[in-house]
Amino acid sequence: MLNSIMVIYPYLYYGTWVFDDDRVGLVQEPFVSGIPKMINELVKDIPDAERGFKMFFSANLFPGHQAKLEWVREENGGNWYREFGKTDEGWLCPALFKYFAEAPNYIYIRAEK
Repeated sequence: MLNSIMVIYPYLYYGTWVFDDDRVGLVQEPFVSGIPKMINELVKDIPDAERGFKMFFSANLFPGHQAKLEWVREENGGNWYREFGKTDEGWLCPALFKYFAEAPNYIYIRAEK
C-alpha cells in the first residue's frame, strides 16, 4: 500500500534539481521541462534550498500544502501538470509511477527545510 503523503529530498546537482529515493530505485532523478521553475518558486524563501529540502506530495489534499498541480495531458510516457490558477506547465516523467499507480488529477505539494 502506498503512503497518502510522500516525501522526497530534492537538491541542485550541477544546476539541475534532482532527487534520490533508494526505496524506488531512483538516483539523481532530474526534474525537467517547466518543473524546475515551479520548484524555484516553491523554495524561494527556504535558505540553502539548493543543498536539499523536503518536498511533501500527495494526490490528496493535506493541511499546509503550498501548491496544487492540475493534470493537463499525457505525453511520451510522462504527464504535464499546471499549477492551479497559473498558465505555466511542467512535465513529470514516468518516475511519477513509482509513487502513483496512475497519474493523479491533482498533486498537492509542500516544500520545507
